[in-house]
Amino acid sequence: MYSNKYITVYTVIMTLIVSVVLAVIVTGLRPIHEANEVVFKKRDILSAIKEHLGADLDKMSDQEVLALFDQSIEQITLDANGKPVEGVQAESIDMAKEEKKPASERLYPLYVFKGSTGSFYLASVRGNGLWDKIWGTIAFKDDFNTIAGVSFDHVTETAGLGAEIKDNPAFKQQFIGRQIYDKSGDYVSVAVVKGGVKKPDHQVDAIAGATITCNGVTEMMDNGLKVYLPYFKSLKK
Repeated sequence: MYSNKYITVYTVIMTLIVSVVLAVIVTGLRPIHEANEVVFKKRDILSAIKEHLGADLDKMSDQEVLALFDQSIEQITLDANGKPVEGVQAESIDMAKEEKKPASERLYPLYVFKGSTGSFYLASVRGNGLWDKIWGTIAFKDDFNTIAGVSFDHVTETAGLGAEIKDNPAFKQQFIGRQIYDKSGDYVSVAVVKGGVKKPDHQVDAIAGATITCNGVTEMMDNGLKVYLPYFKSLKK
């Protein structure tokens, strides 16, 4: 029989071998994972204006998505006051990491899509759902008021309920044509409401059984879009 000493040495050696093998595998897969993340992010951004792309985004290959994004998107980075920041690519901004910074130090991505039907300005927003974080891309027409489309995603909202902010096309379709300013020119954003829409220019119907997630979307849009308003106003002048 082997002594405890030899068994301990064997265990240590095998643990080291397994650790090295896993490290090699993880290191080798990292570039693939990062490339997939880039495609996923760009596809998600473009999905907010999928009706204006001139092609079916769902049928586009990863290479086609990357080409379309690089050819048609202008990237702008804004600081917490809505002023452009030079030398930082918008796509490099990780909103989750920015959220951990002091509010005054955060950076925000803005994407401008220039297509055959006009220019669209895509703002990124992030907030809280029922269980974890939710986020989205809100696309505006060049009046900087009218929503042209949205995309939403989440970490772990409930399937069939809160997850419908991503999975239900009809929910997202409601946002198209809604406006974030009222007739007096005051910022009111767009709210997700229960019990029926009473202000059709500024409200959409909530998802049944997903009150907290829908409230999260309302708050996320209200707070998240404010940082972009000063820049939008500067473009109007």
